[in-house]
Amino acid sequence: MTADVNAWRKILAELGDSVVLVAVSKTKPIADILALYSEGQRDFGENYVQELVDKHSQLPADIRWHFIGHLQSNKVKVILPFVHLIHGVDSLRLLKEIDRLAAKTGRMAEVLLQVHVAREETKFGFDADELGQVMQTIEAAGDEYRHVRVRGLMGMASNTEDPAVVKAEFRTLKTLLDRWCPAGAILSMGMSGDYQLAVKEGSTMVRIGSLLFGKRG
Repeated sequence: MTADVNAWRKILAELGDSVVLVAVSKTKPIADILALYSEGQRDFGENYVQELVDKHSQLPADIRWHFIGHLQSNKVKVILPFVHLIHGVDSLRLLKEIDRLAAKTGRMAEVLLQVHVAREETKFGFDADELGQVMQTIEAAGDEYRHVRVRGLMGMASNTEDPAVVKAEFRTLKTLLDRWCPAGAILSMGMSGDYQLAVKEGSTMVRIGSLLFGKRG
């Protein structure tokens, strides 16, 4: 299957100018990405480091690559030279490693802190108390994190058919964003099954895969 350009246009029209659409292209072929690229899509998301590296080497240089998977510290150096935004920073140790390697490459790394609001224990991220501690640590650290910029928060809702649960989790994320991040910060929440609700609850960036590229086998 190639990318569904009509679905892409419909979603863009829904989102308007205030919400960024990240097309989640993990496991999808180069041709599918180029189909949306040719229409003007520039933000693409990948979950796996090696797949991201391979696609980056084969695709246009003006693509803004988002790493949205669980990132191991020993893989940071592989993607840091070109990645646009790292969504899933879920430990202070990882943040420190990103800062250290960004300093060596002479660039500013842009990241989102991942917050765990879902019921599933398999999802990564800080809880509300941990997030507060991390933000206070960064604020008190002075120049220690001068090569990494926390642009906002990212989270995933529970995998449930109950919209009340999803809405409450998204609302929690928005409350935490307002508490710890400046005005204009990024809130990356919402995927193919719940992006409309996420936008209503304040999302400024949605990560959509299956609606654009079809279900993954």
